[in-house]
Amino acid sequence: MSENVPVPSSYDVILAELKEQVHSTRFVAQRKVNAELVGLYWRIGHTIAARQAEEGWGARVIARLADDLRAAFPDMKGFSPRNLTYMRTFAAAWPDLAIAQQTVAQLPWGHVTVLLDRLSDQDLRAWYSGRALIHGWSRNVLEHHIRTGAHTRFEAALSNFDRVLDRSGSDLARQITKDPYVLDFLAVDGDAKERDLEQALVDRIIDTLRELGDGFAFVGRQVHFDVDGDDFFVDLLFFHVEQLRYVVIELKTGKFKPEYLGQLGFYVALVDDKLRRSQHAETVGLLLVTNKNDAVVRYSLGSQQTPIGVASYDMLPPAIQAALPSEEDLAAALRIE
Repeated sequence: MSENVPVPSSYDVILAELKEQVHSTRFVAQRKVNAELVGLYWRIGHTIAARQAEEGWGARVIARLADDLRAAFPDMKGFSPRNLTYMRTFAAAWPDLAIAQQTVAQLPWGHVTVLLDRLSDQDLRAWYSGRALIHGWSRNVLEHHIRTGAHTRFEAALSNFDRVLDRSGSDLARQITKDPYVLDFLAVDGDAKERDLEQALVDRIIDTLRELGDGFAFVGRQVHFDVDGDDFFVDLLFFHVEQLRYVVIELKTGKFKPEYLGQLGFYVALVDDKLRRSQHAETVGLLLVTNKNDAVVRYSLGSQQTPIGVASYDMLPPAIQAALPSEEDLAAALRIE
């Protein structure tokens, strides 16, 4: 094993330096991509504002535009009607893109929406965006400082936005490198084989539920939910017409991770809250995880009386067992040659 190979005394120092170079370079590259994405959002917002002024585009047209953009770019999760409205507001707040790119475009999009939501004064937006850059504030820290009126406590003027910290370890840096809008934007033209595999799995699961689970009606893929301004997307959503219950399916490729269960439980609760009616039975969730060697299937139940529970097929109530395919059937569907 390479761990047992003797190394020079300077090895640890050199390794630390190289790791720092990797982190720093990744951050710089990600920040450039972030600036391009924010610039794209500005241009989309500018176009929407122009069409509204010249042609009277309303909420229905914006909703149609959101649907068409999401259909054209299903890997990008930034095209909800609410986000398009943010883009229009962003373009109006910073009418000169060149000025916007000096400051705001270096922040993650979530920071920009906080500035738009919490502040109406453009000078204050510029002040807080500059402070967030210099001090590496996360989104939560930015919101806290706005709520507590930090501009009245700190010096009022920021004269040099070029002195932006490039520290890859700051909260802002970590938020940029993990920003879902940026990651989805980069994935659009990324690994086509990976997306083809996911699509094949989705098609197989849809066919399996229709064949083995009588009464399943397909509701949609990447079903969008807006929760306090944040976008969430359910991989697959079905409705069982005989049992009058929604079935949420989360599909993951790679190794099983415990946090997947929490995400599934959240989506089950979300569908219960947003879509379930009084006459509907409790929503059921399916977590399907596949890799080259194995397939993991878990079921999640949610109701107002009991906390979210995750179980195997044998532990499900009989009524739900009658509606859902077994673990063996689902695992077989996940094995794509």
